[in-house]
Amino acid sequence: MSGISKSQVSRLCAEIDGKIATFLERPIEGDWPYLWLDATYVKVRQDGRIVSVAVIIAVGANAAGRREVLGMAIGPSEAETFWTDFLRKLARRGLRGVKLVVSDAHEGIKAAVSKVLCATWQRCRVHFMRNVLAHAGKQGRRVVSAFIGTAFAQDTATAAHAQWRQVADQLRPRAHKLAELLDDAEMDVLAYMDFPPAHRTKLHSTNPIERLNGEIKRRTEVVGIFPNENAITRLIGAILLEQNDEWAVQRARYMTLESVATLGDDPLVSLPPVAAA
Repeated sequence: MSGISKSQVSRLCAEIDGKIATFLERPIEGDWPYLWLDATYVKVRQDGRIVSVAVIIAVGANAAGRREVLGMAIGPSEAETFWTDFLRKLARRGLRGVKLVVSDAHEGIKAAVSKVLCATWQRCRVHFMRNVLAHAGKQGRRVVSAFIGTAFAQDTATAAHAQWRQVADQLRPRAHKLAELLDDAEMDVLAYMDFPPAHRTKLHSTNPIERLNGEIKRRTEVVGIFPNENAITRLIGAILLEQNDEWAVQRARYMTLESVATLGDDPLVSLPPVAAA
């Protein structure tokens, strides 16, 4: 672009940075029963080198059934200390009422969730299936996928767990390793079954946040290598702010008010003031 001075560019960037900082550091109000966590990686210049850094993101659904982007952070890797610090910052900003955290099986996330949040952890079903099918061999993938799918098709948590164990026992004689994987993952992969049926399609995987990460990847690939971390925050923060604004103006709630109300100990008490009026 021509006709724009360096000072004007600096002023525009400062305005953008201010808006993004306000957005990412805003108080988190009310209860947030569901939290999705995920990370994506981008390249940045540091001390004359090009390195890959993790950009971690949190998306939540509140007691009114609305979705919001709750936070973002940049770090060298998805280490437990990084995730723990991130979740503690969310808690200091007001995050509370979390009942289920959905993520992949990264050990750093799992450890941080157990330290900071008194919540159930849901292992992303999609990531789990990729891991399982990698051990099934090309010829056995379709059969194994169909077998495990019968557990996901059950209507209740009790039936899902019973079917899961039956599938594991059927696989055990010929595929002991697969059976062990099912044994170890049962409680984590089926955790979402203990929540309202109307929510389960949104809770069994990180798909809600994966789509957001896909948009981030699309936009960051145009840049290629970021000059510094501030530039990462500026671009990705703007994408998150834009997405959050889109969710805010959508007329339909991500989850119905009535279905979210059942998560409280007392459904009537858990209804937000707007609904009660």
